[in-house]
Amino acid sequence: MPVFVSVPTLLRSYTHGSKRVQAQGQTVREVVEDLERCYPGIRQRLMDEQQLHRFINLYLNDEDIRFLDNLDTAVSDHDELTLLHAVAGGAR
Repeated sequence: MPVFVSVPTLLRSYTHGSKRVQAQGQTVREVVEDLERCYPGIRQRLMDEQQLHRFINLYLNDEDIRFLDNLDTAVSDHDELTLLHAVAGGAR
């Protein structure tokens, strides 16, 4: 079952410049693992061994997975998973 993943600019070097890719899985965790199989190195930018990095936000159909079942959130055919990489900075 394909899930569509929107990739932020900061991570597109892993997806060969693609801003939207497809991945397979029944949970968000499985989708991340499939992304790693297709785009080696992307997983370490998203999470450590067991959880998301604090500066990574994942939205499933516009809902933050942290308010659902986190990485164990179930996904369905043609769901939209949006990766957001927090960027800090600005004027002092």
